[in-house]
Amino acid sequence: MRDLDETDMEILRMLSADGRRSYSDIGEAVDLSAPAVSDRVSRLREAGVIRRFTIDVDRSTLRAGTPVLLRFELPPGGAVEVLGALREREAVEHVFTTAEGDVVAFARIAGDAVDEWVAAVVGADAIDDYAVELVSGVDWNPSVTATEFALECAECGNSVTSEGVASRIGGTLYHFCCPTCESTFADRYERMEEGAAESG
Repeated sequence: MRDLDETDMEILRMLSADGRRSYSDIGEAVDLSAPAVSDRVSRLREAGVIRRFTIDVDRSTLRAGTPVLLRFELPPGGAVEVLGALREREAVEHVFTTAEGDVVAFARIAGDAVDEWVAAVVGADAIDDYAVELVSGVDWNPSVTATEFALECAECGNSVTSEGVASRIGGTLYHFCCPTCESTFADRYERMEEGAAESG
């Protein structure tokens, strides 16, 4: 598995700025043909670096409510339940977990209904306390840097470096930190396949 090179990084930067940018437009900027850009994007998707293409909606133009920052203080172990409840709500745009174990969410909620919204979505029993701050402006600027990307070995979980290998097993592309992990994974997969065939 090769490391991401500067061309890959530039393609990612351009797509993160505008996911609808054409491959020919990107190709002009990185000195590649449109099919070559398409191949690179396909490899990045297959490797899991690009998960999906999406849109960035300016909710303020949709009058979807007042932008607020909600900080939830939680009892020990309470983050999973609160995170799950918040992620399911369309009003919530971003959710973060702090090092202290608090959950912070950016949402757009009717200004006079925050208490009712929190009670309905999260529930008073799930939190110790919460604070609300009005947000006056939003600028979401995710950056793309090489340090953000680290493929994980499908066998041992270590980071895959340039010495790693990629192998298609059972129709799926897997990444491994070394040939030993690749071999161990492939052997186990083969035994599982044989076991499934014998039992079927």
